[in-house]
Amino acid sequence: MTTERLTVMQASVQVLAETLVALANHAGGTLVLPLERRTTKTVLTDRVLQAALRTDPPLILPIPQLTMVNDAPALIVTVPAGLPHVYAVDGRYLTRDGSENRPLPPRQLRRLMLERGELSYEEQIVSDATLDDLNWAAIADYAARLGMSGQQPAHDLARDLMIRRGCITLCEGEWRPTNAGLLLFGHDPQRFVRGATITAVRFAGVTMGDQFTRADIGGTLPDQIRRAETFLRDYLRKGVQLGASMARAEQFEYPMEAAREVVVNAVAHRDYSVQGDEVRLFIFADRLEVTSPGKLAGPVTIENMAQERFSRNAIIVQVLSDMGFIERLGYGIDRIFSLMHAHDLPAPDFAETGGGFRVTLHNTPELMVAAPADSLAAALALNPRQQAAFDFLATHPRITNKDLQEVFPEVHSETLRRDLADLVAKQLLIKLGEKRGSYYVRSAGKASSF
Repeated sequence: MTTERLTVMQASVQVLAETLVALANHAGGTLVLPLERRTTKTVLTDRVLQAALRTDPPLILPIPQLTMVNDAPALIVTVPAGLPHVYAVDGRYLTRDGSENRPLPPRQLRRLMLERGELSYEEQIVSDATLDDLNWAAIADYAARLGMSGQQPAHDLARDLMIRRGCITLCEGEWRPTNAGLLLFGHDPQRFVRGATITAVRFAGVTMGDQFTRADIGGTLPDQIRRAETFLRDYLRKGVQLGASMARAEQFEYPMEAAREVVVNAVAHRDYSVQGDEVRLFIFADRLEVTSPGKLAGPVTIENMAQERFSRNAIIVQVLSDMGFIERLGYGIDRIFSLMHAHDLPAPDFAETGGGFRVTLHNTPELMVAAPADSLAAALALNPRQQAAFDFLATHPRITNKDLQEVFPEVHSETLRRDLADLVAKQLLIKLGEKRGSYYVRSAGKASSF
């Protein structure tokens, strides 16, 4: 956070108001006001209060505190980060630029208003979209799910539901779809909202590498969630988990409900006005990362996100809730924590990136003793004999050509040798020993990720 220092002579009510607004529209900060002989704490505190009330909307700040700074008394005014509004003074929106206050450029002002919920991207009308761009059959199914029926024709009922949900709105006497309507029910949402997709990738190791499988997931938001869940089921490892009691239980490397919840939250709460990026679902050997465009919205911070409730996409959240994808209240953060804890896995990590927000689930690969899922084997171009080698290594410390030949007696030994050599070339196995005494073990790097 920024720390600024103003002398009593500089700290007029107007200058204080401008500085407080600039800090509030930036990332918060601390204002240090040294006390001078004829200026008491009460006088300075009253001046700060007048300045805070002069802003639009008025700034609600913690009570200024008197402390010692460089062996001299000073009043400390704290402007918290993550305030819920965009603030102005005398009609001017300011931010901090180094040690100066400067006007917010229009594009930056719009971005800040979207981030803090002052503007709603999902409610905006798309200029070249019409009601024909909506899938009314899907809307009718949604209305039926809600149990809507009555004397009105089905199309009128569906239209009224779209109006109430904010998916269509009246513009210059004509009903038009909003961004939310197109994202939820559009025939081709990505035509209007670029970047409204999910890029799902399963990597073989703990870093990005040449061995991976990828799916670019588009369509409506409900379809994206369903297809992302299919990707998770196909590409999460399924193995034998050894719990504290040493009981063996087959399960995915992460609780499926927790992984799904992270994806649903990203789809529901991302910033769709950021159209140069997409939700990224990356599965590594030791973790699952879901990164969504746009930082945390409104008053939500990493520190308070488990308690604070705010969504930049209230329409999308409501419709996805109606469809059973999410609970309307809670947003699943507590659920993710409890699911990971119940499966003896580390707590999830949350982090704001340069332009987005990332959730990371960590696994404990040393407890996963079974082979990779068949779909991951396909992603790494493993043939059935190579997959069988990994099945063998799940319960044995090493494998030889003879071991594999006992599984495939009809296959020539030279073919099996090439299969194992290919796994060595892919850095999945390590060959040890010489000639007839040679054997293969898992690589300490990539192969251990299985």
